[in-house]
Amino acid sequence: MNESTHVPSIRNVKAIYFIGIGGIGMSALARYFKGRGARVSGYDRTESELTRELVAEGIAVHYSEDLNLIDKEAQVVVYTPAVPKEHAELVYYQQNGFPVLKRSDILGGITEESFNVCVAGTHGKTTTSTMVAHILRQSGYGGNAFLGGISANYNTNFWSSFNDVAVVEADEYDRSFWKLSPDVAIITSMDPDHLDIYGDAKTMEDAFVTFGNKLKPGGLLIAKFGLARAKEIKADRRWTYSLQNDAADVYASNIRIEEGGYTFDLQLPDTTFYNVRLNIGGMHNVENSVAAMAAAHSLHIEGELIRNAMGDFKGVRRRFEYILPPRQKVKGEHVAPVLIDDYAHHPEELSALLKSARSLFPGRRITVAFQPHLFSRTKDLFHGFAKSLEWADRILLLPIYPARELPMEGVSSALILDAIDKEDKRLLDKDQLLEWAKNTQLDKEFGEVIITAGAGDIDTLVPRLKEILEKA
Repeated sequence: MNESTHVPSIRNVKAIYFIGIGGIGMSALARYFKGRGARVSGYDRTESELTRELVAEGIAVHYSEDLNLIDKEAQVVVYTPAVPKEHAELVYYQQNGFPVLKRSDILGGITEESFNVCVAGTHGKTTTSTMVAHILRQSGYGGNAFLGGISANYNTNFWSSFNDVAVVEADEYDRSFWKLSPDVAIITSMDPDHLDIYGDAKTMEDAFVTFGNKLKPGGLLIAKFGLARAKEIKADRRWTYSLQNDAADVYASNIRIEEGGYTFDLQLPDTTFYNVRLNIGGMHNVENSVAAMAAAHSLHIEGELIRNAMGDFKGVRRRFEYILPPRQKVKGEHVAPVLIDDYAHHPEELSALLKSARSLFPGRRITVAFQPHLFSRTKDLFHGFAKSLEWADRILLLPIYPARELPMEGVSSALILDAIDKEDKRLLDKDQLLEWAKNTQLDKEFGEVIITAGAGDIDTLVPRLKEILEKA
């Protein structure tokens, strides 16, 4: 294989080709190079909202493995680990001496020359990194953002800045985050995931310790309170953060649930921000905001600017996203259903999602429609998924979304279903889910909360579900 890992000077790349350009991380890099004046093109397996946006921005995208459509003058070729090794375009570039790099190599090259806030964790990293990037942008501090989700404030996963600062979502999949050079490293969690890559939980935790040890001299580690392995990271400066444990260096106090969001005081090592407002659901998002505001405070951004930016944060698409938001009940009217869409694809994320819905909407019936993501993850974690889903009153399971994997014998959504200790549970395909929504009796006295969750393509059903529930 003729594959190079040498990163040409990022500032000099004039033509770049992406295999898997529609991925959330890949599209952010494509936008970065387009913004720098490079010729950008690429392949993806299927058209999506993201690829349509890239095309509208002047980036050529095609959807069939076709050597006649690739850029044979590309100076650099970037591919995602999700692309099969035998992919015709990838093989062509490898065999013909092109510099063929993973996304992580390019991101590593970009961060070598800037001040970086890198956010890692098996869950929480997308929202936390988007919060940090939003605070830097709205406060006027500035910074480039490479995000793993679409910011609802700006409807994009990338923005550029005059300031040579980068906020980067640090991905643990395939050990990608080892290529980064953090000045501030946030670690939100180290729960077992990607065991198809790591084999066991300890090896995965080792990877996070290695990432933390990439901190530059004088760098700051902001680690979730209680992460035992964080103590092994050599950091010149370190803070712990927590939702509300006052043993941490940074935490929230006096948390009040108000109008589908939260108001609280942020306790920092040297000051307090009073009456911070967070207008998105999920107590876990209060914790994410604690970490994000701590990072912004470490950059000496004025407290009032941080507080105001947090109050204006609209969230991340598919992270506790209100599709049908809560409405105040008018006397004599039925209680309208609430529809929430979320990317949760790990048991810990599902628990946080469903517990948050419970606390925000006490007394309402909660239904979750969950699409498991990957056969390997389902096989490794099906007991955890079952326990998490039991926080809902009604559980609807879709078939497993395979993503990059081939089916595994004996592994299906039925594994999770059989382990759920609740009566109201069923397996449905996508069409049956829509039929269920049309025919189900909604609780109009106390109200319904319906949640779609998963990292596959369950979100494609959300517009139809919204339409059906609005009519109901």
